[in-house]
Amino acid sequence: MIVDEEKFVVKAYLKADLARLYNPNLPVGYAMRKLRDWIRHHKELHAQLYQGGEGKGDHSYSRRQVRLIFEYLGEP
Repeated sequence: MIVDEEKFVVKAYLKADLARLYNPNLPVGYAMRKLRDWIRHHKELHAQLYQGGEGKGDHSYSRRQVRLIFEYLGEP
């Protein structure tokens, strides 16, 4: 049996799009809330996400932030 593994690309993602990748069966609002909760649970990840020039109110995650999220939470 051949398993087709999808490799996720480290790039800038809209927060809603990344949340949907991690929680594809949830409505987007719930998916975003769940991703935010996971990020807050990992204190070091939360601190590192906003050490750069990115802000919490941005609508997207930068490549740097996505790399950190993948490192802490694994790929979606």
